[in-house]
Amino acid sequence: MRDDDSRWTDEHGRVIDEDHRGLVYDIRTLIDRRRALGIFGGVALTSLLAACGVKGDADASATPSTAAATPTPAASAAAEASGPLEEVPDETGGPYPGDGSNGVNVLDDSGIVRSDIRASFGASTTVAPGVPLTIALTVRDAATGAALAGRGVYVWHCDRAGDYSLYSRGVENENYLRGVQATDANGTVTFTSIYPACYSGRWPHIHFEVYEDVATAVASGPIVKTSQLALPDETNAAVYATSGYEQSVRNAAQVSLQSDNVFGDDGGIHQIATMSGSVARGYAAALTIGV
Repeated sequence: MRDDDSRWTDEHGRVIDEDHRGLVYDIRTLIDRRRALGIFGGVALTSLLAACGVKGDADASATPSTAAATPTPAASAAAEASGPLEEVPDETGGPYPGDGSNGVNVLDDSGIVRSDIRASFGASTTVAPGVPLTIALTVRDAATGAALAGRGVYVWHCDRAGDYSLYSRGVENENYLRGVQATDANGTVTFTSIYPACYSGRWPHIHFEVYEDVATAVASGPIVKTSQLALPDETNAAVYATSGYEQSVRNAAQVSLQSDNVFGDDGGIHQIATMSGSVARGYAAALTIGV
């Protein structure tokens, strides 16, 4: 909020330094420049701002749960959104896609179609540790806003140490934090996962590919959209203050959305997830994908 001197303050009336205003400030600034509905594909403004805030002390003291917070209608890009929306930018799949384009292909493995991606499947059952995270992606036609049901969505990301299963040293024989699902009638897929690390040189992110359907995905067929979801600074800071994420604190201090080599062109304004939850209860991250 602004005080009488047009300075940004938090809910306790303390002035927020310009370099630390975070996602909510960035969104408010963007709203001054563009129509909020055009940027976020029809999510109600009030719901968006509410979803971007990190929960307060009451949430932090809540009983821990093994499952991440369930996305709210606002955080899951509500089904009633309609009309044209911005297409999510195409981005690199990176060097560790596991889709056959750079070595190993996990998409044709039995077990890849699943909602809970925390554990490896097949020869290993190792579970990736970390703060619980639910990932909700809603696929819509950018021209009309119509929900696209039955699309195949492949999601993958690094673990708490910043390593990618199938590729990184020590986890070459793991395939955790990778999975495929079909979008439901609202165009949404929901994955149960853990919060990824911030590794050197990259803003915290989650990779995804959209296919025409699951059959096309597991056959490594044509990809409709390859992009990445950006996790917001406020949530990153809260998670990285917990045990096991210590190296992420240093790495996150050395990169910004503007300097990131993927999100840098526009600061990731079409790829920043809306968030709900807390460290204690787990977080939920959601993004509407215009294709």
